[in-house]
Amino acid sequence: MQGDERPLVLHMMHRFDVGGLENGIVNLINHMPPHAYRHAVLALTEVTDFKQRIQRDDVEFISLHKPPGHGVWQYPKLFKLFRQLRPAIVHSRNLAALEMQAPAWAAGVPVRIHGEHGRDVGDLDGNNITCQRVRRFYKPFVHHYMALSRDLADYLVEKVRVRPAAITQAYNGVDTELFHSAPGGPRPIAGCPFDPAQHWLVGTVGRMQTVKDPVMLAHAFVQALALAPELQAHMRLVMVGEGPLRAQAQAVLDAAGVAHLAWLPGERSDVADIMRGLHVFALPSLGEGISNTILEAMASGLPVVATAVGGNADLVMQGHTGYIVPPANPQAMAHQLVELASNPERAGKMGQVGRQRVQAIFSMQAMVSTYQSVYDQQLHRVRSVHPVQQHH
Repeated sequence: MQGDERPLVLHMMHRFDVGGLENGIVNLINHMPPHAYRHAVLALTEVTDFKQRIQRDDVEFISLHKPPGHGVWQYPKLFKLFRQLRPAIVHSRNLAALEMQAPAWAAGVPVRIHGEHGRDVGDLDGNNITCQRVRRFYKPFVHHYMALSRDLADYLVEKVRVRPAAITQAYNGVDTELFHSAPGGPRPIAGCPFDPAQHWLVGTVGRMQTVKDPVMLAHAFVQALALAPELQAHMRLVMVGEGPLRAQAQAVLDAAGVAHLAWLPGERSDVADIMRGLHVFALPSLGEGISNTILEAMASGLPVVATAVGGNADLVMQGHTGYIVPPANPQAMAHQLVELASNPERAGKMGQVGRQRVQAIFSMQAMVSTYQSVYDQQLHRVRSVHPVQQHH
């Protein structure tokens, strides 16, 4: 925009679609004071209708439609784009977008930031040497890193050899006005066959893909009912999300003869309303950064049973706001679900403590001010070294 003095932040990622990383970008753009920065979103592959969640009308969206493989052929195109847009800051997210830092450097973008949001299924424990090497290769192009969990910050220091001073750990923020518990207890979910006044609803929300391990939760539910057959009368399972493993999760429930006790509606956009209809939130992932859905569940006043991966243990206080169980272990998950279903009052208290914890530490305001201060500091650093010329 001509004559607009606000610095432009260009957010870069593989694809702009439903997901935690993308949700974080939406929240950041929607909640950052409009006078501070302009924003643009650049996806290596495509920007989907998910962009409609951004509530500002001054955000540009760019899709590169990059084919699979290394994007070195895209460099001239990116170089031209960076020269044309003149961002003050580029902020790439995760390994897939890291290579865009090289053309950003070549085009003279003053501030280059990279965020690590969580691990891919090919590198769940962070020990994939190729992933480490690629990150080390691009390290000279990056000024500053944002890590979403202690786990990811430690990884950058130990495996990628980033100086601790060049890393800011920033938890995701959650919208505590949108996500809150329903006064008087859980409310019926639109379209759901179960009544939260009579049934005790175990729920999850997430893409039905390998890294989220939804099939484990289906097994855990089956085992919970075997451990405590009396729960068959009122314990129910709600699995919201679409993806390649949905049919497999359904097959596990069918085979055990409990399909009528579960509801798998596919993808839904009314996640806040769904959370308000549950009694406990379960997250069976094999890998996470900082899970938005755990924070949303805690903000909604739900106790959480999650696997011991990524930043989950940073969020869930064992025995106080829920339970952390080993990944890929349906027995452990089943045990804690039975424990909570058998003590609904205790479960409710855990949920309240979780909500208070989110308000104290994981608020949207805390997240936005952390990012904004990193942007401000990095811009100040380059301007004090060589003042940025005004381009007219």
